[in-house]
Amino acid sequence: MMAEEDDFEDDDDADDMAAQWAAMLDDEDEDDSESQQKGADRVLSQDEIDNLLGFNAEQGHDGETSGVRAIINSALVSYERLPMLEIIFDRLVRLTTTSLRNFTSDNVEVSLDGITSVRFGDYLNSIPLPAILSVFKAEEWDNFGLITVDSSLIYSVIDVLLGGRRSSSSMRVEGRPYTTIEMNLVRRMVEVLINDAEAAFAPLSKVTFNVDRLETNPRFATICRPANAAILVEMRVDMEDRGGKVELLIPYATIEPIRELLLQMFMGEKFGRDSIWEGHLATEIYSAKIGVDAVIYEEMMPLSKVMDFKEGQTLMFETAPTDPIYLKCGETIITEGQLGQRDRNVAVRVMKDLRKPKTTLASFEHAEQPNPMES
Repeated sequence: MMAEEDDFEDDDDADDMAAQWAAMLDDEDEDDSESQQKGADRVLSQDEIDNLLGFNAEQGHDGETSGVRAIINSALVSYERLPMLEIIFDRLVRLTTTSLRNFTSDNVEVSLDGITSVRFGDYLNSIPLPAILSVFKAEEWDNFGLITVDSSLIYSVIDVLLGGRRSSSSMRVEGRPYTTIEMNLVRRMVEVLINDAEAAFAPLSKVTFNVDRLETNPRFATICRPANAAILVEMRVDMEDRGGKVELLIPYATIEPIRELLLQMFMGEKFGRDSIWEGHLATEIYSAKIGVDAVIYEEMMPLSKVMDFKEGQTLMFETAPTDPIYLKCGETIITEGQLGQRDRNVAVRVMKDLRKPKTTLASFEHAEQPNPMES
């Protein structure tokens, strides 16, 4: 009976322990479910959303992007990789200021609002209408560009050229197509702009821009695929109390022929080649002293035969006194000559021109070349 009572007590202890473990597991499951519920109900703050998408107000436009924004912009070429573009467009602004002053006979100030890299399709969709889009062709580069003139600048230029009254608010007529006179006046202004663009690119590369057509519908001004990258230059034209914006868009495919020139940090930069250093190096090389060997006879023989040479042995050369000998510099044969005697000294008369190396630098031809016969 005592043994049976002990068995019953052991079973009760085991049941109590199992119940305690089950209660502990239930508490842990409840804690996990509550934490998961709290995580699901948690709402991200605006800062966390901006960091996730890669938008940071502190970095601005020039800072490095991250997150989803970096993935989207990874395939977009940045104009900052072409340093010469800023110099060219700054020159364009200065030239345009002078040209538009002469064109309108008014006090005109042109300022550069910004240079950005955009997708061509996104730019067409963002053009505020009405506007006039001028398609021009770069003849030497065999591709096209686009100039967009907004309505405010169009009506301001028309008022100035036709003697209209000065008004603080630009006149904008909605729903009316531009007349022939307005289109011709805008064409004249666009011709002034592209002539200045030619002058801006002239120090870097000669190019001719010709107006191809004027369009009022962006769909008819397509010059490349919508996904292609392009450079957008925004310029602000102020004529005292009126003015507007003009935008110059050049696809990267258009400036591809001069891409190497645009990679320069400054005008006239040399990449891996300095003519001054080449000329100096060529002059020093030509004035350097080298040793030249006159080889009368040369033969390959086994080492065992050479080891059998004895003192006083005579070696016979299979050559005649009239046979040519070779002049060698190291292992390179530079010319041929004939053995002779001059002033009781053994001499060699050069019979052929020097053998030039296969690869030569152009600067070596302009350097001072001493006469090889004198040395």
